[in-house]
Amino acid sequence: MSKRFLGYLLAAVLVFSALASASTLFYAGDFDPNNPNANGLANENDAIVGGNPYGAATFQNFIVPNGQNWTVTGLFSNDLMDIAPGQAYWEIRTGMSEGNGGTLIASGTGTDIVTATGRSGFGFTEFNNLVTGLNLHLGPGMYWMTVVPLAPNQVGRSFNSNTFGLNSIGSDTQNLEFFNSAFFGANYTNANNEGAFPLFSDGVIGSTGGGNVPEPASLVLFGSSFLGLAGAIRRKLAK
Repeated sequence: MSKRFLGYLLAAVLVFSALASASTLFYAGDFDPNNPNANGLANENDAIVGGNPYGAATFQNFIVPNGQNWTVTGLFSNDLMDIAPGQAYWEIRTGMSEGNGGTLIASGTGTDIVTATGRSGFGFTEFNNLVTGLNLHLGPGMYWMTVVPLAPNQVGRSFNSNTFGLNSIGSDTQNLEFFNSAFFGANYTNANNEGAFPLFSDGVIGSTGGGNVPEPASLVLFGSSFLGLAGAIRRKLAK
């Protein structure tokens, strides 16, 4: 086996390993219907609470620790709802404070992968609303995220489940969540002004590392490695 063939194989394996390492980097925790303070806050765009790009949105903070860089590939929110969204709107922000939306880092609309969590409350079933296919590089610091289910033509509601940290992953700052809704007259207000909302049941999926932030060039490496490997295999078979 030639050294070039081994090089292609090693490069392809390394890239496959990097892509397969995606995991839940942050999760604020499960909704606990048995908690006396269990609740949910409007997080929706539907025929009842509508707007552009949403009728109401909750913002959960998460922290990328010092010495780490995250490549975010997915975001999700767990919502108590009776709508069937086909898409979801998402954002990541920095520097949020009372009455201040901070700086929008990235946003978009994507396919909403909807999965029942097995939990329920207040007459609603809880669903996980996941958007994937992202490629966002975040350095150390605090960020805020939202994932809003979109069902503008459906009569129904969606409420982002609150949590008190059950089964949480990663770091956040409690009681520093925000709520924004022109429909309800809320301008990036602290979510606790709407009730007891220390955390929202939201999460971040991706991969993590130290040092340099991974670049999209890794995908180019994968493509060239795979093509080179395929070519080497064809040459081997042709002999």
